[in-house]
Amino acid sequence: MYELKVVTHFAAAHQLKMVSEKCENLHGHNWKIEICVAGKDLNKAGVLIDFGELKQHVSVIKAKLDHKFLNELDDFNDNYPPSSENIAHYIATTLQSMIEGTNIQVSRVTAWESENACATYTLP
Repeated sequence: MYELKVVTHFAAAHQLKMVSEKCENLHGHNWKIEICVAGKDLNKAGVLIDFGELKQHVSVIKAKLDHKFLNELDDFNDNYPPSSENIAHYIATTLQSMIEGTNIQVSRVTAWESENACATYTLP
């Protein structure tokens, strides 16, 4: 099994209810996102997927999140708040739908909200 990883960054604000007083206030992060894709077979060029192609898909997702108040986006709501966990899940499932029909699968996405705090979503 081969696995590739790309890393991207974006800045965004969110507000989490029912977590802690500090997090219930509107606040922002400079998010670091690690995206891993995996597959068994390489293409004729000897790669799982061209990094440029993968980064292009990721940039489409990133554009929806960068410099936004995440709570106001249609993709998040009271039942699916923009926590680190849900951001990792959102990016993973959105990317997976973009690469459907290829020989690769998103294996995991990690959303770092700070230098020492992150959440990872692993696709089943």
